[in-house]
Amino acid sequence: MCIRDRYKCVANRSDAFQECRVPELSGEQIQDHVTAALAEDIGEGDATTNALVDAQRYCQAHIVARESLTYCGQTLIETVFHRLDAEAIISHSHNDGDEVPAGAILATINASARAVLTGERTALNYAQRLSGVATQAARYVAAVSGTGVLLLDTRKTTPGWRDLEKYAVQCGGARNHRRGLDDMVMIKDNHLAALQGSNRIASAIAQCRAMHPNLKIEVEADTPIQARQAAEAGPDIILLDNMSLDELRESVALIDGRSQIEASGGVTLDTIRDIAQTGVHYISVGALTHSATSTDIALDLSLIHI
Repeated sequence: MCIRDRYKCVANRSDAFQECRVPELSGEQIQDHVTAALAEDIGEGDATTNALVDAQRYCQAHIVARESLTYCGQTLIETVFHRLDAEAIISHSHNDGDEVPAGAILATINASARAVLTGERTALNYAQRLSGVATQAARYVAAVSGTGVLLLDTRKTTPGWRDLEKYAVQCGGARNHRRGLDDMVMIKDNHLAALQGSNRIASAIAQCRAMHPNLKIEVEADTPIQARQAAEAGPDIILLDNMSLDELRESVALIDGRSQIEASGGVTLDTIRDIAQTGVHYISVGALTHSATSTDIALDLSLIHI
């Protein structure tokens, strides 16, 4: 199944976010991404490795976690080295989504020394970045543990890496919001600003439902008054944006179960639990992707032999 199909959110599934499970990245998608990444890094050839290392030399190398982390990037690492040495043997000690202690070996590679040295940076870039996103997501998930609130990502992803980063989010235990602009209707404040009339929220919801009857509809509310107006218009989800805790509680009471409720805007590890306890169903956090720090993962070359 194509990964894009796994992200579709439709109106008759009020639990669509709950139903999203870790998507399987397609083989073609991974191959294309790795091809572009290797071409970017290698260019006309690895000048240093080709000058210093005999083409017939083989080696063993370990991918090692230098810090505790939530692992992500297993298949990408494997693909990098198989693209450079079709006979490479990669054994995995951990799988995507595993909590890994510092010092743990993530994977062992037996392959051409040239392939290992040439592919090292690309493989580590994938593992470090994606494990960083997964680790960040796991921290936020732990922060709302026991509240019943579902943690969601956003579209604030690295261009060209969206599916990979959304996969990493799920490896960390969070879930995906929409993948792109076509997955669901998301009426934001700037959409409303472009409309005319006294009740722009109700008008916008009606227009979108008429044009996209099979898509889930979410509308943004910046104030409790807007939250009440939105609830009266009947969207599937109301997004309470950048509200204080008191405003969130008031908005939840005004919505009164008529729509599911998402909170977003300025959410941090220090504030997310208090937000989760206001009665919302979802919290979306752009920081899962846009502020994730790459984890410390290294490649140690050992046992070079002919």
